[in-house]
Amino acid sequence: MPRIKDGFRGERAIVLPRMIVEEMEKDALLSTLYITDMGYYPHASNHYRERKEPLGQYVLIYCVDGEGLCRVGELTHKMRGHQYMILPADKPHAYQADGLNPWTIYWVHFKGKLAEKYVPAETRPVSIVPGEHSRIDRRIELFEELFSTLKLGFTHDNLCYACAVLHYFLATFNYCSSYRDAVSTQSEDSIRSIIHYMEENIGRKLSIAEMAEYAGYSTSYFSTLFSEVMEQAPMAYFNQLKMQRACELLDFTDMRINQICYKVGIDDPYYFSRLFRQTMGISPKEYRRINQKGGSLIKEQ
Repeated sequence: MPRIKDGFRGERAIVLPRMIVEEMEKDALLSTLYITDMGYYPHASNHYRERKEPLGQYVLIYCVDGEGLCRVGELTHKMRGHQYMILPADKPHAYQADGLNPWTIYWVHFKGKLAEKYVPAETRPVSIVPGEHSRIDRRIELFEELFSTLKLGFTHDNLCYACAVLHYFLATFNYCSSYRDAVSTQSEDSIRSIIHYMEENIGRKLSIAEMAEYAGYSTSYFSTLFSEVMEQAPMAYFNQLKMQRACELLDFTDMRINQICYKVGIDDPYYFSRLFRQTMGISPKEYRRINQKGGSLIKEQ
């Protein structure tokens, strides 16, 4: 099987020019913590990267789905969905997607005087499993904010803002308990809890069985209960949430449609377009065209 380091369908990446990195190293604020590269690889089949010499940067790999391997020195670690790992700056490393269940990862290369403060003492995968008060979707939004800011250009203001957001983004991993406890801890009923679970896994293919297991019910009872309360089947509701998220990405990003479909956990762009049209009444392309022109989806009666 071929081994590739990039070129995946739906991928997105930014590499900061060396000149910009050198400027950040000299800046009093930016030199504390800054990004050199970042990206998103969905279902990255045959992904493989090896660095035989230390990179001089920390590498955060956040696996949201699928599986892969990370090797640091002589130790190899298996990574699964809802795990992250930060590879040390001073050691050779290699990582690769699983051959049968390739991972979907967000990744960030970062360095700076304070960078090590966000690195766990032990180099190993750390689990951040969805729960009642997890905020995974917000963490992904922070990644998108970083990406969008840098894509706007490498002005000093943009770089300073990205630096500030990076502190917050890395803190959501390193101080995960505090990050989760910062939101309300009032109990939610079982249906609200599973809707939250759907929102946290908007980029995955959830099955009814997984939803039921999370809610603590049998599959049949869960489907009946959800349908009675929400007046909609669980999978139909989940797809509706996916389309709402797709609308946000069409409205507020310049991602291509075949990138957006991966962001909402749909591998087939043609199926995504059919589902979007079925839900919204128009194609994703037409939706974006109307909104960009300031039009309205509301038809006159």
